Amino acid sequence: MSQQAVRVYIPATVPLLAELRRVGVLTVAEAHAVTPTLREWYAEGDEEELEYVAFTRAAQSALRLLHADPAAPPRRVVVSVDLPADRVHRTDTELGSSTVRVDGPIDPRSVAALHVDGSEAVDAVAAATAVVEQALAGDPDAQFTVDGTEDHELEWYDVSELDLLLHEAG
Repeated sequence: MSQQAVRVYIPATVPLLAELRRVGVLTVAEAHAVTPTLREWYAEGDEEELEYVAFTRAAQSALRLLHADPAAPPRRVVVSVDLPADRVHRTDTELGSSTVRVDGPIDPRSVAALHVDGSEAVDAVAAATAVVEQALAGDPDAQFTVDGTEDHELEWYDVSELDLLLHEAG
């Protein structure tokens, strides 16, 4: 019997995508998925809405990765992957959490899609990256700036378009 796959949203940066291309795997520290606590918190949401919440949180986490790597192009990246359920583990049992840990590196064959900010989002992402830590500490002005990135939808790419994406976003 085959095991059910779980859609996982991995926050990343353009340099991490380049590493995926160069090394052939992506090492993940934190990811997001629809968890039981997210389902409980957002009981009225259907599966598509829950997936969108997890995806959006991954995009927000990408801001922290950008903050940690100031040389990275200011574009949020989310890598959507489908993994066996036994490789995905909840790390936070707080109501509403979507945070998960993934066992082992991500192979490109697991990648369902790549999502990256377009060029029109660069200024908003750069501004949000500069204040993301203050937003997490509770600064409402910084949170407003971070929330402004949600006005920009991430563009969708097939994994076969990785080279094109790296050329355009790099």
